[in-house]
Amino acid sequence: MLERHVRNERRRLRAAPAALCLVLGAALAGCGDMGRFQTAATPPAVAMPKPKPAVAQTPATEKEHERILASYGGTYDDPRLESLVTKTVDRLVAASDRPDQGYRVTILNSGAVNAFALPNGQLYVTRGLLALASDTSELSSVLSHEMAHVLSKHAAMREDQARQAAIVTRVVTDMSNDPDLTALALAKTKLTMASFSRKQEFEADGIGVGISAKAHFDPYGAARFLSAMERNAELKAGKSSLDPRAQDFTSSHPATPERVQNAQTIARQYTAPEGAERDRESYLAAIDNLVYGEDPSEGFVRGRRFLHPKLGFTFQAPDNFTLDNTAQAVIGVREGGAQAMRFDVVRVPAEQSLGDYLNSGWMEGVEKASTEDLSINGFPAASATAKGDQWQFKVYALRFGSDVYRFIFATRQKSTESERNARETVNSFRRLTLDEIQAARPLRIKVITVQPGDTVESLSHRMAGVDHPAERFRVLNGLDRTAQVKVRDRVKIVAD
Repeated sequence: MLERHVRNERRRLRAAPAALCLVLGAALAGCGDMGRFQTAATPPAVAMPKPKPAVAQTPATEKEHERILASYGGTYDDPRLESLVTKTVDRLVAASDRPDQGYRVTILNSGAVNAFALPNGQLYVTRGLLALASDTSELSSVLSHEMAHVLSKHAAMREDQARQAAIVTRVVTDMSNDPDLTALALAKTKLTMASFSRKQEFEADGIGVGISAKAHFDPYGAARFLSAMERNAELKAGKSSLDPRAQDFTSSHPATPERVQNAQTIARQYTAPEGAERDRESYLAAIDNLVYGEDPSEGFVRGRRFLHPKLGFTFQAPDNFTLDNTAQAVIGVREGGAQAMRFDVVRVPAEQSLGDYLNSGWMEGVEKASTEDLSINGFPAASATAKGDQWQFKVYALRFGSDVYRFIFATRQKSTESERNARETVNSFRRLTLDEIQAARPLRIKVITVQPGDTVESLSHRMAGVDHPAERFRVLNGLDRTAQVKVRDRVKIVAD
């Protein structure tokens, strides 16, 4: 993901790859002059497939589509997976109250767990979400939920609500010189929008479960997948010792336990648990060999190490730090949250010294007297310290080729250890060898059969490149904290 930021900093955006279009398009029939080959007997007429509704395109939706592709790594091309998604959407469309609404699904090349929809019927799912789901009924719950947003015109309603709220806020701001009153108006606007969005999520859950059930998928797939998402979020949040449920009260989504309970209640209206199709085998076959986590071409994390084969560098975070490669930067957090780091790229003119850049005002509180010119593994660099209200910072700028990279280290309490952590991390920055670049491969989902003697613990030891392998194995396979695998079960592991 860092490479996309590099490209943005250089202002040379490569053209976004063409969307992975699983179009519900019209079947094409060719009619040539076949009279010379006709026999006396006329064959029975063959009914042509009914044309499928198209997705309406506007300049606005096309622009938004391109923005989404740029933000999520482009499309992920996998014919077998595309076929499964297409068939699932076809079944859901036929079972919905609006079979005339067209949909187009794009699989995004991102390890994030996400799905969303545009008002015109363009649906998006990430490969990270597909890796987390355990069967087709869970996938159907995601797709039907997004279809429900389209059918209920939620996006358009949110735009109207936001427009009205903005007008109210502007009137209050223009009519009052009281900053407290203005702040209160903004807070009420935010709360109103969040409440509106939470209501829409519950509504989409209800409609989506109904569509899945009518399409003869297991309607309990929604509750199972919502639970999987929460467990996945807990596992990720555990890296920084933050509770994912300790959300801002104006969060746009209801707490997951509420949604799970709501989805289960609705599913009971259609069938008893275990009473409908999950289609696990077909699903596992489709996601076998799916790229897992980060795309190596965008840089990736292995333990405490960050590598970027395409840009040709690597560095290692301090002990007890967990790294996360986001779209904007590589973020590191120490266990307990008392120290953190950020690594990103910035535009610095070639003629500007790195020391001058650090003192150019982009960061408040920089102590100019602390600025020092350095050489790190042969690369020109500079460092400085800065102070904030609650945090103290050590900042480095390093020139690598035509790019300048920043390391920003933050600590609540400056100490010998925090200084050493910053210094050792920066000193670990180096150029990758050709062998390291060639050996950099993506992690992939592998589907295997449980053999006699296999356990969760033994299988998790076969997981490569992931933190908390036992917990990760359970989350990926929908196993609770005490469940064990059974012989001949088909399960997912992560391998390189």
